[in-house]
Amino acid sequence: MPKTSRATASKAQRVEGIADDRSEELDAYTVCFTQFLGDMDGAPLLRGAPDDRCQCPHWGYVIKGKITFRFPDRDETYEAGDAYYTPPGHTPHTYEGAEIVQFQPTDELAKTMEIMMGNVQAMMGQHAAP
Repeated sequence: MPKTSRATASKAQRVEGIADDRSEELDAYTVCFTQFLGDMDGAPLLRGAPDDRCQCPHWGYVIKGKITFRFPDRDETYEAGDAYYTPPGHTPHTYEGAEIVQFQPTDELAKTMEIMMGNVQAMMGQHAAP
């Protein structure tokens, strides 16, 4: 049976001031171990996605701190010790010091990450010195 941990996850990505993420694909799901290094409103990173919202479902557990998912009609905040399911149609808001473990379908996550990374690159290009 496949397994992973923060220490053994083969993919590592750090976005300075935002997040340190370790992940591993297990069958058709990706498991992410994420520590948030700063507060972040994820809405600007999802521009261009359907309804400008994440369309990937997430199952997760908050180890430390809290995380909020915003929907058109409500906000859902989860704190340390909470397990959660977040359906498509949300934008995340993360808080400095939070740590989560999250599970999501790899194919849907890849679509979302492509949009997010394109927005990050566009934002960095706007802030680059001439």
